[in-house]
Amino acid sequence: MEHDEKIICECDGFTVRGWRGADVAQLAEAANDESVGRFLRDSFPYPYEEQDARRFIAVAAMRRPLWDFAIEVDGRVAGGIGFVPQDDVERFSVEMGCWLAPGYRGRGVMCEAVRRAAEYLFARRGVVRIFANVMMRNGASQRMLERAGFRRAGVMRRMFFKNGMFDDGVCYELVRE
Repeated sequence: MEHDEKIICECDGFTVRGWRGADVAQLAEAANDESVGRFLRDSFPYPYEEQDARRFIAVAAMRRPLWDFAIEVDGRVAGGIGFVPQDDVERFSVEMGCWLAPGYRGRGVMCEAVRRAAEYLFARRGVVRIFANVMMRNGASQRMLERAGFRRAGVMRRMFFKNGMFDDGVCYELVRE
């Protein structure tokens, strides 16, 4: 694997890089907060244990090229950002998901990490469109995406069912012209 596959950006105070086997304990610690998975897919477990971290990192490492990245702040795993390439007629689009542990929120880390990851995908992967579907009640992620340059593309009614209730989905996109 080339260096640029391992680290996609090194910014002041944080790094976006590929996951490592040595990240298991820190990933489990960072992800094991009820607020982390509140707006993520049901496949993101809570409680989040080391066996979950080991399984995730093993799967992420097998994806080639890499599509899942750790966000490291001050030398510690603070969150993650991942992309799901689409196929067929949507083959130049990727879906994005991201999360950040509570102690690292509100510092602009995720916004800048998303910007840098988008630049990386546009430049190195031939991606033309990155999209994210966010629960309506997740205002913090909506604001972060807008600050990162994403455009609100629309609302899908009752798109999500999480924690026993339906929620509308707000669709965001960033398109390389």
